[in-house]
Amino acid sequence: MLFNTVLFWLFFVVVWLLHRLTPKAWRWGVLLIASYTFYGVWSPPYLLLLAVSTTVDWWAASRMAAADRRGARRAWLGVSITSNLGMLGVFKYWDFFNQSAVDLFAFGGFVWDAPELGLLLPVGISFYTFQTLSYSVDVYRGKLEPEPNLLRFALYVSFFPQLVAGPIERAGHLMPQLRSGGSADTAAMASGAQRALWGLFKKVVIADRLALYVDAVYTDPATHSAPTLLLATYAFAFQIYADFSGYSDIAIGCARMLGYDLRENFRRPYLATSIRDFWRRWHISLSNWLRDYVYIPLGGSRHGERRTIAALVITMLLGGLWHGASWTFVIWGGLQGLMLVGSRATLARRDRWWAKWGDSTRVRDVFRVIVTFHLVCLSWVFFRAESLADAVGVLEGIASRPGNLFIDPHTLSHASLGLLVLVAVEGAQALRASSDRPVHVPAALRLIGAYALCLLVVLAGVAGGSQFIYFQF
Repeated sequence: MLFNTVLFWLFFVVVWLLHRLTPKAWRWGVLLIASYTFYGVWSPPYLLLLAVSTTVDWWAASRMAAADRRGARRAWLGVSITSNLGMLGVFKYWDFFNQSAVDLFAFGGFVWDAPELGLLLPVGISFYTFQTLSYSVDVYRGKLEPEPNLLRFALYVSFFPQLVAGPIERAGHLMPQLRSGGSADTAAMASGAQRALWGLFKKVVIADRLALYVDAVYTDPATHSAPTLLLATYAFAFQIYADFSGYSDIAIGCARMLGYDLRENFRRPYLATSIRDFWRRWHISLSNWLRDYVYIPLGGSRHGERRTIAALVITMLLGGLWHGASWTFVIWGGLQGLMLVGSRATLARRDRWWAKWGDSTRVRDVFRVIVTFHLVCLSWVFFRAESLADAVGVLEGIASRPGNLFIDPHTLSHASLGLLVLVAVEGAQALRASSDRPVHVPAALRLIGAYALCLLVVLAGVAGGSQFIYFQF
């Protein structure tokens, strides 16, 4: 079920009513049934894969907690890691690495004859495996007591608002809420509904409208001019932001209406003043996961500059590979890693250069926002392109192919209206966040805004329930 369909909202209303009518001690059971029903609509056979991942990690964590020796605890952690990465390897990466081996051997004049599996990628597998892995590692580190109830742990893994595309939750944050059987008061209900509506607006009015233009250009980049390729790249930057942050908003809003708090996943990323700042604002749950479970174990910033550089690049390469089994994603991750290294290496020098101009903090920050946004857009080319050859073709076209700008007035006019609303709302949020005093928004104004968003969703949104971009990961 897609969040941008009538079917999902009918499903959600039924779940909300059952959750509300059930005693708190048993609400987790209602949500578990709802979550497995939600996932089973995608592919019933892959419910077994979800159940196996859940059971293995729950059992391994309980064995870790009961083990007296560190070696035994490490062995059970190895079971969890091997199980999760093994599933990812088979379902997501086997064919990619197999084809890469075929190409490499062919380049050397040899034949690699391993079979392709051609398996359908289970929806959300990258998200729920990372979520269960964090649980196992936290139990191993002694930061978390294992959950004694297998079925309640199964709900933590499969909680339907964030199951398919995050935010990637930590057991220490979500499990206590599931045990308590959350409840939402009127204010939380209203806040959650507004958040979900805002996410739906970003998805159907901005992301899906921009997708029509971006797909038309990136499907055949060789036939388009530099201005068109550049506009499509900018459009994709806002498409992917509106699409993914829109999903997170709906997930957070739905959870809030049920009485549960999910972590924030985005914080106005295109106002970032550096690549490092961007990753503090973009897909925050994944950034924190990679920091805690990859970057820091690799040494982080504790063992000298060379070790730090290596840790940054390896972490971002793995982050790129997490997004998809393609060399375009690996290169995207590598670019992000190199940009992080470059930002870190040049920060002091850039600060000294700006200091020569006196008190110019605001000008400096505006300049850095513009530069950071364009560096991110450069990397988005590899993220969006269908192949490495297409990505190189897009960059070559932007650099050397003059011509007329292709415009789709109907598509871009609707998307531009949505972008104006997005800029206005997020600009107001940025000002509110920087204010020393809390800013009160009258209830009447919030209600008018909600009605306006509903109207825009109906009149300017794309119908049909298109898939969210991050469902492919």
